[in-house]
Amino acid sequence: MKILVCITHVPDTTSKIQFTDNNTKFDTTGVQFIIGPYDDYALARAVELRDQTGGKLTVLNVGGAETEPTLRKALAIGADDAIRVNTDPKDSFYVAQQIAHYAKEGGYDLILMGRESIDFNGGMVHGMVGELLGMPSFSPVMKLDVEGTSVKMSREIEGGKENLEANLPLIAGCQEPIAEWKIPNMRGIMSARSKPMNVVGPVSDSTQAETKSFALPPAKGSVKLVDKDNVGELVQLLKNEAKVL
Repeated sequence: MKILVCITHVPDTTSKIQFTDNNTKFDTTGVQFIIGPYDDYALARAVELRDQTGGKLTVLNVGGAETEPTLRKALAIGADDAIRVNTDPKDSFYVAQQIAHYAKEGGYDLILMGRESIDFNGGMVHGMVGELLGMPSFSPVMKLDVEGTSVKMSREIEGGKENLEANLPLIAGCQEPIAEWKIPNMRGIMSARSKPMNVVGPVSDSTQAETKSFALPPAKGSVKLVDKDNVGELVQLLKNEAKVL
């Protein structure tokens, strides 16, 4: 079975976010980047499936040379090879176009990715890739098992869970607890250095979206403490200041 895992190169959640060029570009100075946490779950499950069924596991990222350490970490976790599409990930559809092109060329049976990236949180790429490839797409998938060409899944829906069954090939946007995160060991880190990383050009430079500017959320306001017995004051504050009554 040929498995493709699409990973994102995102800032660590503890990073302090700033913008430059009149708030039109993200300032990467001093920012630590990681594999997207949801992508980590997808990669961990893919490693398990590859080990169980055999075949090949490829990781793909749409990004510049600065994302290669993230791809090397994915190789250290267990991927067999990597593809880096050498372009700026301009928007969700643009990224989906790149993934779909190389996924079609590779003839993959199973395409996994996180349910969403943690920088833009769009949660759209897996659905777009499915539409471009004419393949079924499911998200957010919490459990995924492969039996021959049949895939049994469980995903989260409003108010509960839904059990699904579909045939390969398909696409899944993953989340916990589909697998436990895997931490690279020394053997994996050393072997990752010699695993192939193929850098390819984008299929198109055109995009249908344009970023005008970024803005940080407003700073947290001050807090007023009200005595638990002073209900009248609390009501007045909620009505006149908070304006929620």
